[in-house]
Amino acid sequence: MTNFNVNKTRMLGIAVVLGALYGCGSGGSSSDDKSEVVEVQYPDYTQVENLGGNATAVDASDSGHGFSTPIPTLTEAELEKHLAGDTHFETSFTTAPNEEHPELDGLGPVFNNQDCNSCHQRDGRSSTLSVPEGQDKLLLGSEAGIFLRISVDDGECSTPSADNNYCKNVGVPGFGTQLFHRGVLKAREDWQENPFIGQANVYLSYQYQDFEYPDGSTITLKKPVFTIDGLYDVGEDQQENSALNQADINFGPRNGMPIFGLGLLELIPEQDILALADESDSNNDGISGRPNWVYDAIKDRDNDPLPVSLGRFGWKANTPSVRVQSLGALRGDMGITNPLFPDESIANTALHESYLARTGYVDTGVDENGNTEADQTFSDEVVFYAETLAVPGRRDIHNASVKTGALLFEKINCTGCHTPGFVTASGDVTLGGVAAPEALKGQVIYPFSDMLLHDMGAELADNRRDFTATGQEWKTRPLWGIGLTKTVNPAAGFLHDGRADTIEEAILWHGGEAQSSKEAFAGLSAAERDQLVSFVMSL
Repeated sequence: MTNFNVNKTRMLGIAVVLGALYGCGSGGSSSDDKSEVVEVQYPDYTQVENLGGNATAVDASDSGHGFSTPIPTLTEAELEKHLAGDTHFETSFTTAPNEEHPELDGLGPVFNNQDCNSCHQRDGRSSTLSVPEGQDKLLLGSEAGIFLRISVDDGECSTPSADNNYCKNVGVPGFGTQLFHRGVLKAREDWQENPFIGQANVYLSYQYQDFEYPDGSTITLKKPVFTIDGLYDVGEDQQENSALNQADINFGPRNGMPIFGLGLLELIPEQDILALADESDSNNDGISGRPNWVYDAIKDRDNDPLPVSLGRFGWKANTPSVRVQSLGALRGDMGITNPLFPDESIANTALHESYLARTGYVDTGVDENGNTEADQTFSDEVVFYAETLAVPGRRDIHNASVKTGALLFEKINCTGCHTPGFVTASGDVTLGGVAAPEALKGQVIYPFSDMLLHDMGAELADNRRDFTATGQEWKTRPLWGIGLTKTVNPAAGFLHDGRADTIEEAILWHGGEAQSSKEAFAGLSAAERDQLVSFVMSL
């Protein structure tokens, strides 16, 4: 096993002198000075600066583009491929057909955004939206980096197989598994009244609640609430009859997340992740992380008899590789078909058939020659870009508050889920079925994640199954780079729906398996809480 729980291996000793002067002899003029030396044992990762090993961007931390640096050890050819992918990542697609720029057409016909950067601003988190003063809710539009997953509630699924369709979520009839709130012109029959609406209008509002610490101080937390109207499959006076308004439909908001360091995470050996799983909590620490086993489109393409892999990416570890995640989003979020996902996101629905019939557009996902809207070269380059973004280096590693915060991070068992370190695989290894760059291999990395699912309690639950993940389970988010979140995007929020404006708020939303750590955090003094947050912000 090559992973290591670095919080327990090697400790940094700092000598602290506790003055303890003892006088001896009665009426004597001399005394012996005796000092007791106590070593404060800091976790060995306390002073690690290069969290991505040689794939760290050391000098990117002060920039608003701190998440956008290519790995410094890429070859010249690899860097050229990375930069081409960078251009694709910011490409804004248009409605098909676009005769002047056919390489840009294919958007939609319904979608959530028209370029990758809108959901991953500057390669980081999407913005948390504010409801304008005087309004009770906000209509999601082009500025939104958040959308809703949807599916029919069909119970749990624990063992993927051909018989249960590999635990894929059951899509809502006429809608699918993702709600598209935007549309191209004429996407709907009522386009004259709703020219750019997608499958429905989605509105955002917030509920607020106060959290009181044991010391009497309080903090206000907010929780997003989503409402829907304008559903395409029924008239305005029959909204309750929509397939999306039935009692067995589950919704789950998903916020855009950072995309740096993904290639390193994919190269963590599977056995090292599985070694951290403890589904029955055999050590009685209250933490029972477990893997998500998910459908793998690459294995299916390659005729694997069981196209299932360990989930690594997404809020519920619901995708197995950067390639599946990236190209799935290209087709899902934007409606851009590609060689791995050649079918339109709303193929065979009444909405798509109506759009094709009314417009006469050839927008079935492939052209007359069978070519998808994004070709293989485009797909390979944009995936490579996401695989080869460097991890930003740490800051303030010698700061006394940061070092003390590392001790507190250990003390309240944050490392029970946020496993500090791993070593990436070496040798003949692949990323999404393609040979991995040498720059990613054999690196000592500190993502601070066990890559497993954990029950995070009812307050964070979306109550929607995602492959084998339950409605209360979420994958442990890597913490590396998290302190630069607001530097890269000042409007960014934390957690799956952006509800937390700060690290402190994010901690206070923890429940379930993290309940004891949250309570321990709340029980710290205000100064200690600040120190722990300072450590997290240094990552």
